[in-house]
Amino acid sequence: MQTTTPVENNGFAPAEDSRLLFRDAMARLGAAVNIVTTDGPGGVAGFAATAVCSVSDAPPTLLVCINRSSSAYPAVSANRMLCVNVLKSDHEDISRLFGGKTPMSERFKLGEWSPLETGSPALENAIASFDCKVSSILEAGTHDVLICKVAAVRKSSDGRGLVYFDRKYVHV
Repeated sequence: MQTTTPVENNGFAPAEDSRLLFRDAMARLGAAVNIVTTDGPGGVAGFAATAVCSVSDAPPTLLVCINRSSSAYPAVSANRMLCVNVLKSDHEDISRLFGGKTPMSERFKLGEWSPLETGSPALENAIASFDCKVSSILEAGTHDVLICKVAAVRKSSDGRGLVYFDRKYVHV
């Protein structure tokens, strides 16, 4: 049975029960799992992200959403460069490491990493890595939406993807 529930509270922020309803419904939106990394004057950092998508192919541009309370946020906002690494189905352990409370200094000990054009770490056996320069930032609620111009792309010729759906990893 399907139900429809309004999510706004008189045009203001959603009520807590509407917020939870929204989060539960969004868990049903499957998405590729990525590790977003950065390195530069703000330090090295990385986080797991599913809020990544293509914006344009002329010029190649994508967007990445990051929570401003993320431990990676200070480095990402200072460096204004990042690499989106699309994970393979056997990278669930890397996703858990970058998606949890693991100290930043421990996150890059798993996997093989090398810099691309911007100097941001790229995962050697990712399905694809998009090395980017952040060209603009939009604030949206608790997150920043980073509009990123792609400086370099590296892709693998093989591998199956890792997707997050209904709060579980799905190997496709």
